[in-house]
Amino acid sequence: MEHGDFAIGKEFQTATGVWRCTDIGTRTIIAIKVSDRDDQSWLNGPPYAVAEMVFDEDDLEGCWVENA
Repeated sequence: MEHGDFAIGKEFQTATGVWRCTDIGTRTIIAIKVSDRDDQSWLNGPPYAVAEMVFDEDDLEGCWVENA
């Protein structure tokens, strides 16, 4: 994916699971992992009850959207 393909609230996939974009920086994407949660209330936010992960420009190559 390219930086411009991300939108806050949009989900994307990596080799480690499904993620939801929570913020977009100039060269980074911030996301929470949604595929490992049984209790969806942890994904309500901000603030989120799960850690947010930073994806930099090198990480974006490993991201994709299912059915895209």
